[in-house]
Amino acid sequence: MNPYLEILRPGNAVMAVIAIFLMAVISGQFTLEALMAAVVVFLVTGAGNSINDYFDHKIDAINKPERPIPSGRIALKTALIYSILLFITGIIIGFLINWLLGLIALLSSLLMIYYAKDLKTKCFIGNISISFLTGFCFVFGGIAVGQIQISIYLGIYAFLMTMAREIVKDMEDLDGDKKEGATTLPIVYGKRTSAIIAAGFMLIASLTSPVLYFMDIFNIFYLIILIIAIVIFVAGAVSILHDQSLKNTRKISKRIKIGMAIVFLAFALGSPFLSSLF
Repeated sequence: MNPYLEILRPGNAVMAVIAIFLMAVISGQFTLEALMAAVVVFLVTGAGNSINDYFDHKIDAINKPERPIPSGRIALKTALIYSILLFITGIIIGFLINWLLGLIALLSSLLMIYYAKDLKTKCFIGNISISFLTGFCFVFGGIAVGQIQISIYLGIYAFLMTMAREIVKDMEDLDGDKKEGATTLPIVYGKRTSAIIAAGFMLIASLTSPVLYFMDIFNIFYLIILIIAIVIFVAGAVSILHDQSLKNTRKISKRIKIGMAIVFLAFALGSPFLSSLF
């Protein structure tokens, strides 16, 4: 993969963009504003991933030496300039949609930079920051298509699922984070406590998510598909409680990502607009 694309972590960036498209599907508003909002989210999220790699290049040299900066495929200064250009481009497009989305893009960019530079290494605060940004992608899309209330509900569940994955990822990166003096949750309170908290977020998200069906936000198709995700999250919660090894945390991190993708699919197929087309 081209290193300038790889450093954006396109998989994560596309997941963020999916939040915008889901809000378009749920509302039935496939507008230019929604498309522009998706571009903003991709650029700003990609810039956030890139600036994160810039500040984390020493940790990544231990934990993930194959990434573009520690592998030498992108120079450190080049990565910084590239990140700033992406942030600026995303913010400008946001303001072209409307002032509110432009302001949100600006503030989100500043939070991402602060997160990458300082908050990431702070116990629990870093996890909350990135999870908030993930959930807020739905609100960003909700503002673009005029469905703010529903977007807040979906954002809450995205927040819960992301919190679980962020904590598991911290467990996975424990050795490299220790060497850099980070104070992440697993370092401060241990893997066992971190596993309990991560499992708690997975279970809360799983066991309460059917409420969106009973609130008549989604139809029965949502509930049917959601069952698959619930099984994945509950199994992941049980597994992480029993085994906090590096091998298992990597496996659970991937499973949470798969579970999130299935939940997003349930959002789409369970939306009244999409089901009305069949």
